[in-house]
Amino acid sequence: MGDTVRLDKYLTAMSVGTRSEVKTYIRKGRVQVDGQVVKEPDIKINTTNVQVLFDNKLLQYEEFVYYMLNKPAGVVSATTDNQSTTVVELIKEGKNKDIFPVGRLDKDTEGLLLITNDGDLSHQLLSPRKHIGKVYYAKVKGCVTQEDILAFEKGIRINDEFTTLPAKLNIIKSDEISEIEVTIFEGKFHQVKRMFMAVGKEVIYLKRLSMGNLRLDETLLPGEYRRLTQGEINSLKNKG
Repeated sequence: MGDTVRLDKYLTAMSVGTRSEVKTYIRKGRVQVDGQVVKEPDIKINTTNVQVLFDNKLLQYEEFVYYMLNKPAGVVSATTDNQSTTVVELIKEGKNKDIFPVGRLDKDTEGLLLITNDGDLSHQLLSPRKHIGKVYYAKVKGCVTQEDILAFEKGIRINDEFTTLPAKLNIIKSDEISEIEVTIFEGKFHQVKRMFMAVGKEVIYLKRLSMGNLRLDETLLPGEYRRLTQGEINSLKNKG
C-alpha cells in the first residue's frame, strides 16, 4: 500500500530542500503530482503509487538510506565536529536525510561503519541485549598467545570498571608484532585496545571487518562508500 505523507515532507526527504524551501517551491507551482501542478504543501500523497515531478524531473522516493563506509583513520564517528572531518561529511549524497553513524569507531580506527537515517535499525544493532558480534583485525605489539585466547574467552576485566563479555580471539600471526582477528559482542569505549592493554599488549592498528551479518566490502578504499544492497538490508533487519 505504501505510506501516506505530506507533500512537503516527501520533497524534504527527497533532498529537494529544507521544509520551508520546499513549501515555497510548491506554492510557486514547481511541483506536479500525477501530472497536475499542486500548490498546497500539506496535501497527502501515497509514496508507492504516486508520480511526483520537481521542475519536470521525476523523483524516486525513499524514506531510509543505508551506506557502507570504509572509515579512514583521522575521521570522527559523529554527525558534527568543530575540529575534525566527520564520517557523515564523507557521504556526498543523502543530504537533508538526517543520516548518522550506527555506533562509533575511534578516530584512528578504520573499517566498516554503517551510515543511515533508520533509527529503529540502529537501536536494534546497538542494543546490548542483542549481543551483535563485531569482528576486528588488529596489529598488536607483543606476542599474542594461547593464554590470551583463553583470557578473552572468559572475559577481560578492565581497570575494575567492567568485565567484557566472552570474546573470540583468532591468532593470524604471533610475533613481536602479532596479527589477530577478534570478535566482541559489545561496544565499550576503546574496548579492543583496552582488552589487549589488560593482557600487557598494545594495539597499533585496528580495522573493523564486520558487524552482525554485514561484512566490509574490500573493494572499498578508505573513505569510499556504497549503498547497501537490498539483501544486506534484509539480512541486518532479520538477524542483526
